[in-house]
Amino acid sequence: MLHISNLHYRYPGPTGAALTVPAFSLAAGEHAIVLGPSGCGKSTLLHLLSAILKPQAGSLTVAGTDIGGLTARAADRWRGRHIGFLPQRLALVPSLSARENLLFAAYANGEPGDAARADALLDALGLAGKATAKPHQLSQGQQQRVAIGRALFNKPVLLLADEPTANLDDAACRGVTDLLIAQAAEAGASLLIATHDARVLAALPQATLLRLPVQSGSGD
Repeated sequence: MLHISNLHYRYPGPTGAALTVPAFSLAAGEHAIVLGPSGCGKSTLLHLLSAILKPQAGSLTVAGTDIGGLTARAADRWRGRHIGFLPQRLALVPSLSARENLLFAAYANGEPGDAARADALLDALGLAGKATAKPHQLSQGQQQRVAIGRALFNKPVLLLADEPTANLDDAACRGVTDLLIAQAAEAGASLLIATHDARVLAALPQATLLRLPVQSGSGD
C-alpha cells in the first residue's frame, strides 16, 4: 500500500534540513511508527506522504499513486480522498461546531456532507452530546478527538498522526493511541504515527519501525 525507494527532500537554503529514506514499505491495514528526535524530518515525511510536499528524488507510492507525478490540483483531490491527517496543531475551525468540523472534510473535498456519519463518528469517539459544541467549549482531549474524526471522515486508506501524544500524561497517551488504533481498524486504514514518545512504541509492539537519523537544520 505504501512504498518508498530512495526518497529525498531538502528544504531550501544552505542550512536546510535533508530527509532521506532509502526504502520502506507498509501493507494495507498495518501499523507503522516513525521514530526520531525533534528535527529529524518526521513531519516532513508525513507532508510528503500526504502530497503536501513533493519528493525531489526517489519514488513514493501510496495506494497505487505515484506522489511525485501529481500536479498541485490533483494532489489536493487525491489527499482528500485517500489520506487522513492528524497534525500536531489540530487546526479546528473555531467558528464551526464539532459536527461541522467533521463535515468540513467532505466539503473541502467537493463532496456533500453526511451529518449522520459525522454524528456516528462523534459517538464512536466518545463525543455524543458534543456535536454542536464549538472548539473553545471542548477540552483539549475532546478537541483532539474531533480532529481524529475529521481525519477519518472521508474513509482514508492511510491515517497519519504527527506527535499525537505530545504533552499528554500516561493515561491520556494510552487513550489517544488506543483510539487511533481502533478507529484505523474500523476504517480499514493503515496507521502511521510520527513520534519521539517511547510510550507509543510500547503501545504498538507489532508496528513496523522507521527510524530517522538526526539531520542538520530544521525540518521536523
